[in-house]
Amino acid sequence: MNDSEFHSLADAIYQHIEESIDSSGVDIDCETIGGVMTLTFENNVKFVINRQEPLHQIWLATRENGHHFALKDDKWIDNRQGHELLSWLSLQAQRQGETRLVL
Repeated sequence: MNDSEFHSLADAIYQHIEESIDSSGVDIDCETIGGVMTLTFENNVKFVINRQEPLHQIWLATRENGHHFALKDDKWIDNRQGHELLSWLSLQAQRQGETRLVL
């Protein structure tokens, strides 16, 4: 994957997350600035999602831990624990953000 492909795929994931939040009616503040997406939940828990262009990864920082996701078979997979990005983000939104978020 080259940098252009990485940015296109990362843009698609960011857009999917933002559209899912907007259409779900949940109270999550979603702000994206310069490739960094910050999700702020009602209970003031924050998640930060950012691109690591040199590694072609998407990183997710939550209150509990950080995760590095690389594209494998058309899914963003955590390179340490094997979690898929969208399902892991949904699970952590419920656990930490106390919000049901379907992605």
